[in-house]
Order: sequence, then structure tokens, then C-alpha cells
Amino acid sequence: MAKLIEIHPQDPQPRRIKAIVEIIHSGGLIAYPTDSSYAFGCHIGDKKAIDRIHRIRRTDKKHNFTLVCADLSEISAYARVDNWAYRMLKSMTPGPYTFVLPATREVPKRLQNPKRRTIGLRVPDHRLVQIMLAELGEPIMSSTLLLPGDSMPLTDPLEIEERIGHQIEAIIDAGPAGIEPTTVLDLSGGAVEILRVGRGDVSQFA
Repeated sequence: MAKLIEIHPQDPQPRRIKAIVEIIHSGGLIAYPTDSSYAFGCHIGDKKAIDRIHRIRRTDKKHNFTLVCADLSEISAYARVDNWAYRMLKSMTPGPYTFVLPATREVPKRLQNPKRRTIGLRVPDHRLVQIMLAELGEPIMSSTLLLPGDSMPLTDPLEIEERIGHQIEAIIDAGPAGIEPTTVLDLSGGAVEILRVGRGDVSQFA
């Protein structure tokens, strides 16, 4: 059964941050809050954890995972970013956006879109997640906590525990998160393509 870790969203206890990072490093799968909704999270190279996300969400190999990064410099290590795209990322991060970009060799092929070799990346505007990333020292491999048959992501830690607590190692309880996933913008083709409208505003692209 998942360990329920209660933690302060603005002033998280260092001991509990270390416990979360240890779970990720040891191959654990967590549910954690972001600036959009709750998400699954695991170590970037952990095939078993990624396979478990596929099973829980009932997704196939075409499913797009997201690297949750600390800042733009970390994004540039995992994606090729043209000057125009960099300027856009700089103006829209941190925030509730996922950007699809061409992946670099640092990204395992199984995490990339199998045809286009792209990867989703984001920098969340969430203090707890930023502190987790600083302790981890690398991105968190993530996927929206949206279960089969549901129209919206789960938002209540206790409901997450009830429904999938037997399938993951930890649930990070920092209070309820939002119910909207991120807005997804594909920048891999030289222009902006809106793949999903979520919490992030897209009026500037209308």
C-alpha cells in the first residue's frame, strides 16, 4: 500500500523531501501535486515504473511522457531548442505548460514519441516540486494522474489512495491540487501547434 506523505506545500520538511527522493531513486512510483493537477512521477531511466504507468492508465507506447524540469538550462540538456522557441519558453516558464520539442540523446528512446523523436518538457510553478527537483538533481519523469474512464485528473490524496494506493509506492499530500492538466504546445515543427488546451492560457496564439 502506498505511503501517504503529508508535507507543507510552501515550507516542506527537508526530512520528508529526502524520503520522497529516496523512493524515486529506488524505483518507486509516486503521485504528487503540481501547479496544474496531480501527476505520476518516477526516475527518468526506470523502465519498470514507466511500464506501471502504462498499465495503470491503460496507455500504449504512443503515450507522451513529460520531463518535469527545474529550469530552462535543464530543458536544453534534454531537448533541442531553437532561438525563437527559447524566447517563448523563457516568457512562459515556470507555468502550467508542456512543450513538445525534439529530444536529444540524453532522453531514452522509449520515452520519446516513436515516430517523431520528440519529448514533452515543463517547468512547474510549484514550490514543493521545485524543492523536490533540487534534491533529486534531475528531471522527474511524469504523466498526468488521469485514470481510465475519468474525464479529469484525480485531485484528492485520499481518493488517490483509495483507487490506486495498492499500485504505487507513495502519495504526496500537500493539499488538493487543481483539476486541469497542462496546456500542451508542440514547438517541434518550427511553429506553435496547440495539442491540448488546459490550465495555461492560449489566447496569445489565437
